Amino acid sequence: MATPILTERGRLTALRAAALFDGTSSALVRDPLILIDGGTIIAVDSGVPAPANADVTDLGGATLLPGLVDAHVHLAFDASPDPVGRLAARSDDETIQAMIRAGQAALRGGVTTVRDLGDRGYLSLALRGQPGLPTIVAAGPPITTPGGHCHYLGGAAEPTEKGVRAAVREHVERGVDVIKIMASGGTLTPGTHQHLAQFTPGVLGAAIDEAHRHGLKVTAHAHAVEAIANAVAAGVDGMEHVSFWTEESVDAPAELIQLIADRRTVVGLTVGMLPPPPGLAPPRELLVRLPGIKANMRRLYEAGALMVAGSDAGIAPVKPPDVVRYAPPMLGDAGFSPAEALRAVTSGPAQVIGLGHRKGRIAPGFDADILAVDGNPLADPAALHRIRAVYSRGTAVDG
Repeated sequence: MATPILTERGRLTALRAAALFDGTSSALVRDPLILIDGGTIIAVDSGVPAPANADVTDLGGATLLPGLVDAHVHLAFDASPDPVGRLAARSDDETIQAMIRAGQAALRGGVTTVRDLGDRGYLSLALRGQPGLPTIVAAGPPITTPGGHCHYLGGAAEPTEKGVRAAVREHVERGVDVIKIMASGGTLTPGTHQHLAQFTPGVLGAAIDEAHRHGLKVTAHAHAVEAIANAVAAGVDGMEHVSFWTEESVDAPAELIQLIADRRTVVGLTVGMLPPPPGLAPPRELLVRLPGIKANMRRLYEAGALMVAGSDAGIAPVKPPDVVRYAPPMLGDAGFSPAEALRAVTSGPAQVIGLGHRKGRIAPGFDADILAVDGNPLADPAALHRIRAVYSRGTAVDG
């Protein structure tokens, strides 16, 4: 191991444990040693002593892995039975405080990076970089049609090429990191329908072209088969949900699944949920479609589609801020190997959200976002819930 270079901080931090998953490999590294300088990992090795200039934290039998990355959260929604109503009743100051609490809960649960794909009035942008919160990639309010899905968040635009280009430019001027557009309706908005598209291919294409002109990627909320097809045809970078919803069921044409895979359009799988509390059952329209949705997730996997976990945290009681920890078993049902499932909540989404150069891996030069758990998460996904410690940019997170 190369001799680490001291900085003005004078001393390094060393973490020891029984094993390590580095975010990309398919096996654990035994007896790892991670050296951290400030908020950055500077060396990773195994079976070696810590240097004399390091303060050592020995986590015993724990397994170390990268802090989890959730590619789809809503910090403004409070995971209550009525997240939309609760949000409407809050002032902006109250909403910011609720978003901070949600971010803190995510961090305590080992989620060190999130992509917020729908806030109200750009409030999430002010939370970026705040200590005690995950790293936040922010979309601001999603672009939608007047009265369309999540219009109450403030992103409604005239459904024309001129209208969506203007909406994208406003988001750019506000300083968002990514553009979210509602290609179909959704369950959180009365009057919209998941099986119907909201924008024509030409209008979606104009929004994507405008975003790309400004160096931003676009991800589309897309349940309806038509909305999915429209988004892929328009050249969208990613899609959320991709449930192939029809009026009565689900229907995923084989050629559309293959096109998604061939174009490397990112699929943000909506995975990870708690068991429903007593008295709260999933909507019937979801229950009847769930077998088909799961089958299509496996078809996407078998076609070689690029898929990552996006939990949709915040939208219901089964979706608390740290719920992405529950994603790996659902990914396993779709065909993912244990290592692939862990990559889908670490290095995979980090790459998709534009932070693959410093998030989602335990490697030199990466941020010291580290989750320590009891057990082997490759053999037992429930190990992700047995949290021993969380480090965010080199700082231990209070439990």
